Amino acid sequence: MDFLATTPKPPYYAVIFTSQRTADDAAGYEAMAQRMLQLGAQQPGFLGIESVRNADGQGITVSYWQSLDSIRAWGKQAEHLVAQATGKAKWYELFLTRIARVEHEGPV
Repeated sequence: MDFLATTPKPPYYAVIFTSQRTADDAAGYEAMAQRMLQLGAQQPGFLGIESVRNADGQGITVSYWQSLDSIRAWGKQAEHLVAQATGKAKWYELFLTRIARVEHEGPV
């Protein structure tokens, strides 16, 4: 997957997930992250994803979606619910999710 997501002409939506990882279960986290990437890409309305994490465990992932309904459906997907619960319980010290409507891309 390319670092920069290929997105359609706006408008569309961005889910911005900012997090601080714990030191717990790095292998389990990585396996779940890869599964969520594969599963998310199969969801209706998914447009792409960009993600980075530094050596201190601080990360940001931005996923792009066609609509708020597609974001809501992803949030309720069964395996994603398990990943969310596990993340809250052991993988993240803190996190914040934001949703934004992308109105423009490119130079202003």
